[in-house]
Amino acid sequence: MGLLDAILGRSKPVRPDLDQLFGLPSAAVALQAGPGFTATGEGSVCFAGVEGGAFDRIRREVRDLLDADTGRGGVPVEFSRDAYGYTWLLSRQDPDDTPALVNDLHAVNTVLQDAGFGPHLLCSLVGFRDERDRVLALVYLYKRGTFYPFAPVPGGHEKRDNALEIQVSGLLADDLRMESDLSRWFPVWGAPGL
Repeated sequence: MGLLDAILGRSKPVRPDLDQLFGLPSAAVALQAGPGFTATGEGSVCFAGVEGGAFDRIRREVRDLLDADTGRGGVPVEFSRDAYGYTWLLSRQDPDDTPALVNDLHAVNTVLQDAGFGPHLLCSLVGFRDERDRVLALVYLYKRGTFYPFAPVPGGHEKRDNALEIQVSGLLADDLRMESDLSRWFPVWGAPGL
């Protein structure tokens, strides 16, 4: 970073700490033992700004990597765009195999980072559900290197269960690096994997 960058307040993009994702399997165990949430086997990666030929190449690389790596037998990795123009990649694994899902998410992020798209990574999430059909996601913010829980209230009214989010954050504080700034607990309404 040069002097002009410092004066203008510009900084180098933070390199995502992808290894933080490997804390999710132990968090999944704590969620099941505590409030009774079990993994759904679905997780997603959200990124921005990948267009055209670069996007097509990344899509092929990710599909080839995950299909070869998991032998998922025709279960495709799904790409979609949300209303804000962000790209989501949804991966599915057996709900009892959170480590395999985390490996998928880590592999996708590594491919994107190695292709020069690390600054475009926004978040990854892993979905959970309890016996009362409540939904919970653990969301990883790349630029912060932290996690936060997102618990939309069933019914599609874009309401959150803030008490559950706070409870889960406290429960997982020893397993994951939790985001302390609650204003950064962004809602991810309708995200693939929820």
